[in-house]
Amino acid sequence: MARRASPTWTFIITAMALFMVSLDNLVVTMALPVIRRDLGASLSDLEWTVNAYTLSFAALLLLGAALGDRFGRARMFSIGITVFTVGSAFAALAPTSNTLILARALQGVGGAISMPLTLTILSAAVSPARRPLALGAWGGISGLAIAIGPVVGGAITQGVSWHWIFWLNVPIGIVTVVLARFRLTESRGPGRSLDIVGVALASLGLLGIVWGVTHGNGRGWTDGQILGAIGVGFALVAAFIAWEARAAEPILPLGLFRRRASITANGIAFLMSFGMFGSIFLLSQFFQIVQGLNPLDAGLRILPWTAMPVIVAPIAGLASGRIGARPILIAGMALMAVGLAWMAAISSPTVAYPTLVPAFIVSGAGMGLFFAPIANVVLSAVPRDDEGKASGVNNTIRELGGVFGVAVLGAIFSANGSYVTPRTYVDGLVPALWMGAAVVAIGAVLAYALPRTVAGLRRPAVDATEERFAGPAAEAAA
Repeated sequence: MARRASPTWTFIITAMALFMVSLDNLVVTMALPVIRRDLGASLSDLEWTVNAYTLSFAALLLLGAALGDRFGRARMFSIGITVFTVGSAFAALAPTSNTLILARALQGVGGAISMPLTLTILSAAVSPARRPLALGAWGGISGLAIAIGPVVGGAITQGVSWHWIFWLNVPIGIVTVVLARFRLTESRGPGRSLDIVGVALASLGLLGIVWGVTHGNGRGWTDGQILGAIGVGFALVAAFIAWEARAAEPILPLGLFRRRASITANGIAFLMSFGMFGSIFLLSQFFQIVQGLNPLDAGLRILPWTAMPVIVAPIAGLASGRIGARPILIAGMALMAVGLAWMAAISSPTVAYPTLVPAFIVSGAGMGLFFAPIANVVLSAVPRDDEGKASGVNNTIRELGGVFGVAVLGAIFSANGSYVTPRTYVDGLVPALWMGAAVVAIGAVLAYALPRTVAGLRRPAVDATEERFAGPAAEAAA
């Protein structure tokens, strides 16, 4: 007799994994100066310490969903967390910068396998009626990781050692894998063959684009390697799309993009990550370079911004089930745009911190209105069997949005300012923030294109496929 999934245990297990993987996107940034001194790392090494994780994570997210559909979602979730935990241990023990870079890449592989499955597994374990609450809490966990990442990184680096940033993941990962073994119910997607060609084309194509974008500022955008990497990357992505159009069981059913809701939701996700995370990258350095603060104090200063999603995201999840995700996403993107424009208008070398706090709160509230509703739209716009793939696509696009945001806003910063003095830093920061605000504002306009009928969680009925995955969990949750 098959074991029934407990919605409570499923949420705990997926939340632990989501928190751990999300945290590692930002936690290392505050430790980079110390890592540079301890390991004798160059500037390029430090860039790769951050980018190795992002590159492998973004390039392989589609693979995580595909492997879950083929070999079992709970099984691949456990394997992904195991790989992430092993990578964390290697990072903590790294004697050189090159070893640390390889370990960070291994972390990214594990995160890419497990991250999209957290949403799919959680969605299958709760009843449709309680799904908005569950996804709201899921969004809150993701927001919490974003909120405390810089603070945790700064506190551990100052109080103990940068090695413990990575050691912290090891016991959490072990406990998560053990709980997953005994508490998660296995499920699979409808496909039984793995689209190896599709996975290779998509992963290598994204790798080329992301590598080119992340190195464009340093090497120059007309450099042959940059142009070659981006060009080859786009060619491979085009080949991937052509392959998927004729593959028997594609990793990315192109039918997903025939639905207006899917196209719009993914566009909004890209624009949000582009504007917000590119801005956070520069503003976190502002407090250290211009205000002269240490890493922990800098992390604490942006806490009013990054902590707001913890409060707002669960409320947004509930509201999206009642009024639909469309108005919430419009409001969220608009608030983020207003907050960034506010920061751009008042930033100066001598700006008082209390003056920035209201703008931080507005931007953070907007972020909180984004996470759960966008997940609701992505999952509601596709059949239950395609949720894993839809989640993987959306996470990939969000990661790529962040990479492009850091690169493009960094290029704007470099064209207008520098790190030489506080004044020149602000000269580069302000136009970059204005660009971030403009990009997020475009996302607010795009949110109007969401169709009202799928903007919330309003499935017309629970079909046979949905019963197969959610039936036992729905009974347990009822």
